[in-house]
Amino acid sequence: MIYALPFIAALIGWFTNYLAIKMLFHPRKPVDLFLFKIQGIFPKRQAALASKLGEVVASELVHISDIKEQVNDPETAKKIHEVISNRLDEFLHGGLKENFPMLAVFLNESTLQKIKEVFTLELEKGLPQIIETYVQQMESNLDIKSIVTDKVSGFDSDKLEELLFSILKKEFKFIELIGAVLGFFIGLVQLGLVLLD
Repeated sequence: MIYALPFIAALIGWFTNYLAIKMLFHPRKPVDLFLFKIQGIFPKRQAALASKLGEVVASELVHISDIKEQVNDPETAKKIHEVISNRLDEFLHGGLKENFPMLAVFLNESTLQKIKEVFTLELEKGLPQIIETYVQQMESNLDIKSIVTDKVSGFDSDKLEELLFSILKKEFKFIELIGAVLGFFIGLVQLGLVLLD
């Protein structure tokens, strides 16, 4: 029976680490144990975690200047121009004729092309100002910290646990295994001490 010490210690090491991982998320609600209350770390600190995460995302990860840079990127401008050009085509060849059938009688393909060119030129001139106004408006109204904080605070505890386990499953298993290995070595030391007596 004494030779089972390393295996018992390994089981205890594994179980304590397994329990510690579970206690990150459970119990969801505070449980009163007379002398003290226990609650899972994430449910207990969710609001503080949400606030800190919102702070980090807003200050380190997402900046309005990055969004501005993307919006002002020549490739983005090119795509916007394509959308405008396609929309104008649809309007001139469909919407204009539907809404103003009498006008359609006087519009041939060459006239429609000239109208499109004039509209496109005007929109191209005004587009940088439109984008700048949009980005400024976003800059003053978009509070990334509050958005992230609210989202994480509103996260369901089950969903949070599921999300973290899906990301850290291997690491959690490794922690459990380390507990078993350390427990086994501690058990060997205990066995050695018992046998030396």
